[in-house]
Amino acid sequence: MTSPTGTGDVAVRFDAVSRSYGNAPPAVTSVTRDIVRGGFVALVGASGSGKSTLLKMVNRLVEPDDGAVLIDGVPVGATPPHRLRRGIGYVFQNIGLFPHMSVAENVAIGLRLEGRRAQGRVEELLDLVDLPRHYAVRMPDALSGGQRQRVGVARALALAPQLLLMDEPFGALDPVTRDELGRRVRALHDRLGLTTIMVTHDMAEALLLADRVLVMEAGAIVADASPHDLLAGRAGPVADALVAIPRAQAERLRQLGEARG
Repeated sequence: MTSPTGTGDVAVRFDAVSRSYGNAPPAVTSVTRDIVRGGFVALVGASGSGKSTLLKMVNRLVEPDDGAVLIDGVPVGATPPHRLRRGIGYVFQNIGLFPHMSVAENVAIGLRLEGRRAQGRVEELLDLVDLPRHYAVRMPDALSGGQRQRVGVARALALAPQLLLMDEPFGALDPVTRDELGRRVRALHDRLGLTTIMVTHDMAEALLLADRVLVMEAGAIVADASPHDLLAGRAGPVADALVAIPRAQAERLRQLGEARG
């Protein structure tokens, strides 16, 4: 679902983008890559590999030092940030719900800024993320972590974006909730015809949810492959090392089960 050469129906294009922070080594170095419309792409890599910086260039939370990011062929720098972000859903690990606002008010904040009717839309969005409608009046501190993240997803989808960015969206959740919500987001991606770019440290999560996985190291994309090719060892040594972690964990669990059986 991605291409370094610009083929296919491109939703997002990274055109030789680079970014540095002070005197530190470059966070992103001359990355060129296309994200095809309708794809679910995971960005993986060790901490500091540049994946969150690359993601944040899409909605101008980070500006590239060189190169350009384009959405539907239009450079994101040509659009004021507040206008650009209205067309992009954004979900991040810390959720960022306003604690003094109810669930409904949090979900509807983008709608109200756009002058759109909120009531019916809020109910639709709660249905979409599988939250009971009566949760609309609850405050964020009355929700579990998984429920708060569902509200964050609903808020990100309120303005019906075609592009969804996710920065470690499930990292703070327990494993059961993380798996359940990951499945839900993938189902929403398919149902709504989204283009999704997700940053994750969890290689197993990337393999299970994404159509395509981009592996980053030292600010560069060092592998771009389908989950099938990654598992088959066709994506190079850095990718192989990341895949080896969930594979080794699965093998240890198998051995533990046999020993106790």
